[in-house]
Parts: sequence; structure tokens; C-alpha cells
Amino acid sequence: MAIRQVHLQAYIVTPKELSDALKKNVPTKISTAPRVIPLCAAWFLPNDPSGRTGQQVFMQKRIPSARFFDLDAVKDHESPYPHMLPSAPVFAKAMQDMGIHKDDEIVVYDTQELGIFSAPRVAWTLKLFGHPGVHLLNNFRLWVEQGFPTESGEVEAVEGAQNQYPTPTLETSKVVDFDEMKGIAKYYLKEGAEGVQVLDARSQGRWAGSDPEPRPGLSSGHIPGSINVPVPELLNPETGALLPGDELRKLFILKGVDPEKPIISSCGTGVSAAVIDVALGEADFGKPEARRLYDGSWT
Repeated sequence: MAIRQVHLQAYIVTPKELSDALKKNVPTKISTAPRVIPLCAAWFLPNDPSGRTGQQVFMQKRIPSARFFDLDAVKDHESPYPHMLPSAPVFAKAMQDMGIHKDDEIVVYDTQELGIFSAPRVAWTLKLFGHPGVHLLNNFRLWVEQGFPTESGEVEAVEGAQNQYPTPTLETSKVVDFDEMKGIAKYYLKEGAEGVQVLDARSQGRWAGSDPEPRPGLSSGHIPGSINVPVPELLNPETGALLPGDELRKLFILKGVDPEKPIISSCGTGVSAAVIDVALGEADFGKPEARRLYDGSWT
């Protein structure tokens, strides 16, 4: 029996830690041992100036042996909103089609251009559906700058049909839906309200209502009482990497966030809200069971 040699302990991993793990877990066609699989979660806003897509940048440059998770495909196709969580069968089929096994260690990463943006949403989704080994790379830009290998072009086909991924159960306790958020906004500041804090990851202009939303016909503005925590403020301006936990903690305190009260992360569609969620975790800010994400968010 193959011995598992995965050495990824923390949720957030460095390029060197991922490189070392990949070297110790070289997959073979006959091996059935759990693997370390880089998972590209590249995604761009619909108003991206260059019209880029996640699939395009994945084909141009990626970590060797990486798979691609398409946020625009693995979702609830019955919903009118862009990125609502998929059903359990849809999620399981996507994992199977990518050739991922339930016991594989998955390291989700973002684009070189954006640093940290959509990968936390994919990692959050995997965790919600109970995948046991999920990590986040901090980040692909540093992976490239530090000289670790990349590849490009067509991806070698994976034998997804032979690797049945079990249909999981969604952990709904970490998700806020529209009806609950509507009630929170309605009773904001009223006597008896529990003081739920909503942190909004969008830019200050979109949050304030002075800049347009990237989706035509959608007005800008914010949920009453929400606190603006734009994603770039959570990242190193030079590398696009998530800031250290102590710096993130100082930032949340400066924003007036109370760690003793429940926290809901929000954004435009529920993608970049997960950056706030992972930053709260890295800062050890607030009770883990009291941190949730508003699926669908402002849209």
C-alpha cells in the first residue's frame, strides 16, 4: 500500500510548501494513493478591461498538473444570479470530471495578475461540500517570481469517468441567503437586533454608490450598516498576497469590526466576499462558527 506523503498542514500555504509537497507526491498512472492537486480558480469580473477569462489565463500559464475550476460553470444554473452555490450532484460531477478523488489534497490558487481574488471562493465551496483536504496558495504571482515551474497549452485529459466522486452534503450553517439578509438589513439598529456585522469586499466607489456595478442594470450602493473592506486592503500591494494575520487583525479593528459579534462577508456576487472570510480566519478574528458568507451578495 502506498504511503501518504502529504505535508501540507496549514490552510494557507506558501509556494515553497506546495512545491515540496508536489515533489513528495509525484502521481503515477498506476498509483491509487492520494495526491496533491493544484486547482486554478482564475476568474475575472465581466467588465474586465482586457476581456480576459479564467480559462484563457489557465491555458497561458499554470502550475504543472493543475486542474481548472470554472466558477461560471460550477454553480446553480437554475438561479438567475451569477455564482450561487451548485447543488451537491453538480459539485460532485465537476470534481469527478476534473479527476479529483475525495482523499486528494487540493491547493486552490488565483491568477498571477490578481494575486488573491476568486480562489478563496472556490476553496470555501470545497470546504462547504466537505472535501477534507483544502488549502489556499499565497500566491501564484509569488510562485512565478520565485522561479517555480509553470506550463502552458492544452491540458492532458484526466480519466474523470473512472473516479467516482461521492455526492456530498452541503454545510448550510456557513451560508446566508437573501431572506435572512433582508431581515438583518430591515432591523438594522432597531432595538433587540443582535448586531450582525456585514463586511463588503467591493471597492469603496461601488459600496458608496458613486461608481457603477460591473453588471449592466444593477445599481450600486450597500446594505444598510455594512462596513466597506475592499479586497486590495487585505493584500500586499506589491505581491497581491494575503497580509499576515497580525496586520489583518489591526485592519479589522481599525474598521470598527467587533470580534464578539457575528460577521457576514458580502461583495458583488459572493466571490470576493470569500477573501474577507479567509482574512478573518488568518487573523483569528471573531468566532469561527459566527463567520458566514452571503451567497449571491449584492446582486
